[in-house]
Amino acid sequence: MNAKKIPDIIIGRLPVYLRALQHMADAGLKTTSSQELGEHVGISAAQIRKDISQFGEFGKQGTGYSIQFLIDKLREILKIDRIWDVVVIGAGDLGHALAHYNGFENRGFRVVAIFDNDKNKVGQTIGDFTVEDSATMSERIKSLGVKIAMITVPASAAQDVTDKLVQAGIKSILNYAPVNVTVPNSVKVQYSDPATNLQRMTYYL
Repeated sequence: MNAKKIPDIIIGRLPVYLRALQHMADAGLKTTSSQELGEHVGISAAQIRKDISQFGEFGKQGTGYSIQFLIDKLREILKIDRIWDVVVIGAGDLGHALAHYNGFENRGFRVVAIFDNDKNKVGQTIGDFTVEDSATMSERIKSLGVKIAMITVPASAAQDVTDKLVQAGIKSILNYAPVNVTVPNSVKVQYSDPATNLQRMTYYL
């Protein structure tokens, strides 16, 4: 399976399926159908079957999918059958929330450090973390071997921070700053701007 040939829009739906399947498993269900899964996530059964079949045959005609088997396979495809260490850049309100958020670990991620360039924030405690100086960020990331970062800095600082992260070996960035950043082809950036998502929704109101 070559991940590069799978459209990104399909990859984006897999975590949605995984979350729904996990809810089903937590409720004690053992099997499901593409129809039932579709009702949970608001996507057609045909689309779900098409998406999942990109990675192999995981269900049987007439009996549907084993929920736990499909969970395991999706976790394997998304490479979250392990725990990924993540760093947070920016110790403002959103950085605080991400450092405190306890929903990462059971979904494949663990925050290991938080950085800021504000001397008033450096040394402060956020949950289990002490805010570290951004000046030490590159060396710390290299020593920790981290590949994923979340950026919660102001838009004006986002590109500079991104450049430093790329130099430190970061390969995946979740960018909460309301600005697009430039990265090499080997680095993947995902954007999460609440205002953009709200604007997308108001079209339908």
